Amino acid sequence: MKKTLNIIVFFFLVASVIFTSCRTEETEIIETPPADALTSGSAVASLIQKTATNDGSKDNIIDYANCFNIKLPITVTANGQVISINSEEDYKIIEHIFDDSDDDTDTITITFPVKIILDDFSEIIINNSSELTNYSSYCNGENEADDDIECLDFKYPILAFQFNSNNEIINTITIDSDNTLYNFIKDLDQFDLVTIDFPLTVTLLDNTEIVINNLTELENTIKTYEDYCNEDDNYDYNDDDCNDCNTNELINILTNCSDWEVDKLERYGNDYDDVYSGYEFNFFTDGTVSVYWSNITEYGTWEASGSGNNITVTINIPNLPYCNNDWILHEISQYSDSKIDLRVGNNNRMRYENNCN
Repeated sequence: MKKTLNIIVFFFLVASVIFTSCRTEETEIIETPPADALTSGSAVASLIQKTATNDGSKDNIIDYANCFNIKLPITVTANGQVISINSEEDYKIIEHIFDDSDDDTDTITITFPVKIILDDFSEIIINNSSELTNYSSYCNGENEADDDIECLDFKYPILAFQFNSNNEIINTITIDSDNTLYNFIKDLDQFDLVTIDFPLTVTLLDNTEIVINNLTELENTIKTYEDYCNEDDNYDYNDDDCNDCNTNELINILTNCSDWEVDKLERYGNDYDDVYSGYEFNFFTDGTVSVYWSNITEYGTWEASGSGNNITVTINIPNLPYCNNDWILHEISQYSDSKIDLRVGNNNRMRYENNCN
């Protein structure tokens, strides 16, 4: 019923434009398009296009460039390890390799040739690192303002009805991606009149969905949320590693795997990686923790609270003082081994490791 109504409205608008066009020839009266029609150069058209613009910051861990992506699949060498990157999820593999040690210099080498995808979704072949550097020099730097709006996304498909008053051709357009939407807006000309089959849905960065019922609502929603989030246009990939972390996940991993080891330990800027070498830590759902080494067993408590990047893990094992802190959960990694990375500031870190996945 809703779609039928939108189609009726569209053809009413088309009829109005045709009638106005005929009347203009006789009376030289020029009227603006109806308010609920999308036209080339309008404010809402510009906002739609910026929302659909290709976000080039997703693979900054590879190319250090915010205005384009490298088209997948590709092969890279990260700290000497050759990796096939087949999806965006694989960027985390590079991060895990980089995070494995704080004492080395992280390096990445791309196997050329590759294709890059620009902000308008056009593609260019890049044959070597010099060519890549040349293109990246035109990008804005880390966290500098750019045109693309990353804090909300369209949910596809979107149906649109397009009428061109110059040739009087009517088209029904199904838009199924940012690429299609970006270029649809880009290709509109002064004679095009477009209505969108509302309602449509936009999704915020935190996965909240907003239902939009008309162009005015769409324009206002994009304006409201265009600067709502941190667009993360820096080169420290996934530095907010725990956006999706929750205490249930942490508790399940810690309690379902036994004999955790301390892989990294730093207190007040001093390295204590070997202090607890050979110690086996076991976490239990009742909030207790046991530690075994050299026929000795010590007991303590642990607790996790909060959500996302603000999960506090409080550990208190009286006879193991370097373990004790109100730690902040930095990352849960299950790439090869399971790792729980806990930190406080820049000078305190403890990472538990287990080969249980």
